[in-house]
Amino acid sequence: MFNQTEKGQDDKEVGGQEYLVFTLASQEYGIDILKVQEIRGYDAQSVTRIANVPSFIKGVTNLRGVIVPIVDMRIKFNLESVEYNNETVVVILNLASRVVGIVVDGVSDVLVLQPSQLSAAPDFGSAFATEYLTGIGTVDERMLILVDIEKLMTSDEMQLVEQAMA
Repeated sequence: MFNQTEKGQDDKEVGGQEYLVFTLASQEYGIDILKVQEIRGYDAQSVTRIANVPSFIKGVTNLRGVIVPIVDMRIKFNLESVEYNNETVVVILNLASRVVGIVVDGVSDVLVLQPSQLSAAPDFGSAFATEYLTGIGTVDERMLILVDIEKLMTSDEMQLVEQAMA
């Protein structure tokens, strides 16, 4: 778990929000740090495949007695597949109704974004679903796609996983 520094707490008090930054392909994404429980190296051997679940579900793993579904974000976001390597990690999320792991290419840092650094998510029309995006964050020359990870992980597709595990 990440510890907030005093500086981070001060930033938060003046309206900033902390985001865990992860990468998929060459794009950076940000999720609310308060949803993150821990970050672990990805170990394909510890993931048990489940039949009849969507392809983006790699399977489940036992994390200290809790059965955790593992979601491959590359597949979920329709990105090209890639070989997992020693930088591939699983971000364990603690959401309101469940614990879920997401497989990402890597985690770079934790950033505090002020309201002035946030823009609304662009509207791509029906070509691209933006209901899980909260906006775009900018830090210097970097652009982060901000994802409402809880909304994404509690979608109807994810309900199929719970039914398969029951």
